[in-house]
Amino acid sequence: MALHIHEACILLLVIPGLVTSAAISHEDYPADEGDQMSSNDNLIFDDYRGKGCVDDSGFVYKLGERFFPGHSNCPCVCALDGPVCDQPECPKIHPKCTKVEHNGCCPECKEVKNFCEYHGKNYKILEEFKPSPCEWCRCEPSNEVHCVVADCAVPECVNPVYEPEQCCPVCKNGPNCFAGTTIIPAGIEVKVDECNICHCHNGDWWKPAQCSKRECQGKQTV
Repeated sequence: MALHIHEACILLLVIPGLVTSAAISHEDYPADEGDQMSSNDNLIFDDYRGKGCVDDSGFVYKLGERFFPGHSNCPCVCALDGPVCDQPECPKIHPKCTKVEHNGCCPECKEVKNFCEYHGKNYKILEEFKPSPCEWCRCEPSNEVHCVVADCAVPECVNPVYEPEQCCPVCKNGPNCFAGTTIIPAGIEVKVDECNICHCHNGDWWKPAQCSKRECQGKQTV
């Protein structure tokens, strides 16, 4: 009796193994979608050609329906061959535009330049300024800076001086000229030594003084 019980136990242990291997198959238990995707590197998406159109967000539109493919696109109509989009003539961007947004069908200028730049500084429209003592400038409505440089007259002296914040040199001691190495004032005769009297040419200060010799007054000897 004990022998029969032992054989029955062995038989029960073997039968479940046979049933398990024979009963489970891939056809009865198909793999879930995650297992199928892991076994294939290429994802398969639905093909809407001839059926509809898809925008950037994944929304599907029917044939003949009007939609915007993206936030910066022009409106389109869904057709059999795909979206047919409008191509409007967008207005030209202002040449002085400094900020352009592309949030619609056409680019839009949001900020127009209303100042001038000159040597690293900004100036308002029609503002006048002096970048140097000899320059007068103005910021024009065209955002361009127009400058005028002073045309200094020729100084009427041989020793002109440049004063701070002044453009042109000045003759602090009045008109003069050279008599040899001596500077003499213009308009009068100057005795430069015991024998010579000199005077400047009228208006021709750059020329050497005109001199004439007079009788020298030497010392009398006893």
